[in-house]
Amino acid sequence: MSKKALIERQRKRILLVNKYFLKRQNLKKQIRQEPLISKKFQLQQKLQKLPRDSSSSRLQNRCLLSGRPKGFFRDFQISRHYVREMALLGYLPGVQKASW
Repeated sequence: MSKKALIERQRKRILLVNKYFLKRQNLKKQIRQEPLISKKFQLQQKLQKLPRDSSSSRLQNRCLLSGRPKGFFRDFQISRHYVREMALLGYLPGVQKASW
């Protein structure tokens, strides 16, 4: 189980990403379309003044049940420990233990 502070920090980042998403997209689009370097530089500074955690690249996939950041399965949004446990209990449809 991850520390509660790490899980809360991730939740705060998700809120910031959602809040600033359109503003960041508009600034990036303007930067790409602007031919003048001086104007691009000003737009880039505006982008940098936004909160650092509002960037989507700072998000990290975490298990919904344990908060574990490693061994994450995107299909189920849970870590490998819980995938195995839930698959054996039959809670994940279409997943069964391999045997050959």
